[in-house]
Amino acid sequence: MNVKFNLLFFLKKRANYQSGSVPVYLRITVNGKRSEIGISREIEPVNWDHRKERARGTKEEAREINVHIENISTKIRALQSKLEKEDIPYTSEELKDEFLGRGSSSRMLLEVIEEHNREMENEVGNENGFSANTVRTWKSTHAHLKQFILQKYGRDDYEIRRVDVNFITGYQTFLRITRKCIPISADKYLKHLKKIILLALSRKWIIENPFLFVKLTAKPSPREFLRAQELEAIRTKVFKQERMAQVRDIFVFCCYTGLAYVDVTKLNSDEIGIGDDGKQWIFTRRQKTDTPSRIPLLKEALEILELYKEHPMCRFKKILLPVYTNQRMNSYLKEIADVCDIKKTLTFHMARHTFATTVTLTNGVPLETVSKMLGHRSIVTTQHYAKILDVKIAEDMQLLQEKLDHKAGRNVRLDEPIPKVKILKMYKS
Repeated sequence: MNVKFNLLFFLKKRANYQSGSVPVYLRITVNGKRSEIGISREIEPVNWDHRKERARGTKEEAREINVHIENISTKIRALQSKLEKEDIPYTSEELKDEFLGRGSSSRMLLEVIEEHNREMENEVGNENGFSANTVRTWKSTHAHLKQFILQKYGRDDYEIRRVDVNFITGYQTFLRITRKCIPISADKYLKHLKKIILLALSRKWIIENPFLFVKLTAKPSPREFLRAQELEAIRTKVFKQERMAQVRDIFVFCCYTGLAYVDVTKLNSDEIGIGDDGKQWIFTRRQKTDTPSRIPLLKEALEILELYKEHPMCRFKKILLPVYTNQRMNSYLKEIADVCDIKKTLTFHMARHTFATTVTLTNGVPLETVSKMLGHRSIVTTQHYAKILDVKIAEDMQLLQEKLDHKAGRNVRLDEPIPKVKILKMYKS
């Protein structure tokens, strides 16, 4: 790295200067660009040697100023030499910041993430703040990076300035192999790191974004959901154990409302109101995104609410459904899947996916309507569900074929076999 570097100590007189002491300044020049800083010392111009850039004489005041200048010069040259040795690009302003202790080399990655996480925790519960779950994922990011830095570099922390493409790709490999993260989860943790890098860039702790050369390409895995016959098998199954029936009911309730676990646990009577159609709706805000969600209550969901109206837990906590912990719910759902002969890995969140696909989109509810009920910030999120509905595509194409046949005066249905000769005639006409 060929860098032109120079230090100059000089006196900086004020515009209206007439007499008296003048402050001593340092000018740092890197590749022709300058930055200046006062060194907290003053001297009479007559006692200053402009050629040597030092105070004249042997008096105590002159010796103290010259020792101060030598110390500053030594420190800055050491910083410059360190950056050169590590092949880290820098400007005169950044070198000045390094010397003042506010540069990027004094900013450590884990330390900055800890500060970020503390700020997030302070906003939990506030309007437009972060959810507790989001804070937990960021704490996982800190833990993963801490383990990676210790394992890879044998250090407790790492300078933000030194984060480069090799660091990022190494961390990506660590997440997938050592932490055994699925690609989409690994990308989530890398996006957290990217946010911190962009923060450092905005605060001028670094001058280049190493993520410009890294592509995060992981795609979400297909969302599992229950088909209509699977949902009906669970809904109509008779369970002898009360806990199994209770978990099944709450799961089915979410299949017909699309509520996520965290939202159904807090559901209370204040969130049930009358909609424009004169029927009961859920009016709530998603805890994850703080977006409004308005859901008309179907008969299947209303029956379950009525069933648990007098449940002791509901009356004590002033909630509408007696929901167990997410871990316990998922454990019981695995048992329910076995009893109902369902081969899929049944999880509570699958209820939300089932509402989006089998209950709504498959039955012709418009994508925009489903997006509003699910409380998605963007319809792009809802479109992920539409992509996996081959059944809906087949139904829509069958309707299209019947319309085309009707316009052409053909009495042909897609579900009937079409003779080969007839097909040839269709294309000849």
